[in-house]
Amino acid sequence: MKRENIQPENFAEKVIWFAIIWTYWFYALGALYILGAAVAWILFFHLCRELWKQDEQTPEEDKIRIPWSVWVWIGGMLMMEVALVVGHLDNNLGLGEIIKSTIGWAKGWALLALYPLVGCLKIRPELMYRASALVCRTSLLISIPFVLAFYLHLPQKLYVSPLRAVGGPSDAFFEVMLYEIDPGEGKPRWRLYTPWAPAAGFVANIYFFMVIQEKDRKLRWLGIAGCVVICQISASRLALICLPAVWLISLYLSRLSRPKVLIASGFASFFVSISTNQIIDAIHDFSEKFTAARKDSSRVRAALGRIAVYRWEKEAPIWGHGVVVKGPHMVEFMPIGSHHSWFGLLYVKGVVGYTSLAVPMGCGFIHMLYLSQRSTPAKVGLCMVMVLFFYTFGENLEILAYLFWPGLVMMGIGAQTKYLEQENEDKDEGKLEASIEDDISTSNKTLPNLNE
Repeated sequence: MKRENIQPENFAEKVIWFAIIWTYWFYALGALYILGAAVAWILFFHLCRELWKQDEQTPEEDKIRIPWSVWVWIGGMLMMEVALVVGHLDNNLGLGEIIKSTIGWAKGWALLALYPLVGCLKIRPELMYRASALVCRTSLLISIPFVLAFYLHLPQKLYVSPLRAVGGPSDAFFEVMLYEIDPGEGKPRWRLYTPWAPAAGFVANIYFFMVIQEKDRKLRWLGIAGCVVICQISASRLALICLPAVWLISLYLSRLSRPKVLIASGFASFFVSISTNQIIDAIHDFSEKFTAARKDSSRVRAALGRIAVYRWEKEAPIWGHGVVVKGPHMVEFMPIGSHHSWFGLLYVKGVVGYTSLAVPMGCGFIHMLYLSQRSTPAKVGLCMVMVLFFYTFGENLEILAYLFWPGLVMMGIGAQTKYLEQENEDKDEGKLEASIEDDISTSNKTLPNLNE
C-alpha cells in the first residue's frame, strides 16, 4: 500500500516539521541548543499574531483556544521566573546575574510553557507522528557508523561548533561526539545528538510514544526499532525502565472509563492487597539491583540529592539560592541538585520553584487522563507527562527542554477538545450509516417482488 504523503500546510507546521526531520543537520552545525529556544519563541510570537488577527468572523475550526491545563503551565513557568528574581535578590547576586539567569530561564523553564502553548496552533497530530518516525529512522541508520567508530578506534570527539560562542551550559551542548567512555565502568556509551548518553534515552522515550501512532507500518516499525536501539546503546537504566512502564501504565489509564477495566481493577486490587509483603520485597530487590548496576553513578546522585536537600532546608527554604553551584570532591564537583529536577528546584528556587513544577505537572496529568478516554492525541499527551515525571528523578528538565520539545508540543495538541469532538462525530456518523444500511436492508425485505 502506498504511503500517505504528509507535508506541512502552514507556517507553524513547516517550522516544526523541518526542525524535527533536520535534527542531525542542526546537530552537525552545533545549532540544536539554539534551535530549541528559537523555535519556541518564533512560534510564540506567531501565535500572538494569530490571536491578534482572530475575531468573530474567524472560522470555528481556525480559532485558537488555549486549554486550562496549558494556562497552568504558563502560570507555573512564570512563577519560576519570580522565584529566580527573588532568590537572586535574597542572596545579593546583583543585576547582572539576574539578567544572565533570566536568559537561561528563557532557554529552559520557559519552553515548558511555550511549547504546549504552541501546540494550540493548527498543527496536525499526524504530522508530529510522521516527523518523529522519520527522525527515529534516521537515528537507527546513524547509530551504525557511530557504533563502528568505537570498534575502529576512531576519536571520540570530532569538533566543537563555533556556535559555542553564543553561550550555553557547557561544550557538551555544541560538540559532535561519535561515542563516549563511561568513566566509572570504562564501557562505551552513545549519545547521538544529545549532550550526554542518558539524555539520548530520554529523547527516545519521548519519540517512541508518537512513533507508535504512525499509520505507515514500515516506517512505524523502523521508528520503534530506532527508539529501542537508542535506549540500549545509551546504557541508560531509566530509559530501559521508563519505556515499557509508561506504555503499560498508559494502556491501563486511557481505558479507565471502560466497565471491563474497572471490574478487572477491582479483582487486581484484591490480589495486590493479599500479596503486599511479596510486592514490597520484590520492589526492594529491584531497587538494589538497579543501584548496583552502576554503583558510582548511584552514589554520586544520592550524595548530590542529600546536599541539595540539606542546604535548601537550612539556608533558603522558600526562594532557594538563586543559582547553581558546584559540589565538593565527593560528588566529582558536579552542580548541587543536578541529575534530579526536584532536588535541583529545591536548592535553586526553593519550595516556590518546586510547587511551580509540581502543580502544572499534576494538572496536566489529570487533564490528559480525562481526555485520553476518548482522544488518541490526549493518550500520547498522557504518555508525555508520565515520561517527564519519570525523568524528573534522573535529569534536570529545563536543561534538556531544547531536545524533548516535540513532546511538549504534543501535550498542547492533546489538550485540545476538538479531537474529542471529531472522534465523537466519527462515531455518530458510523452509527448513522449503520442505521441507514439496516433500514435499507429491512425495506428491501418488506418490498414485494415485482417479478412475481
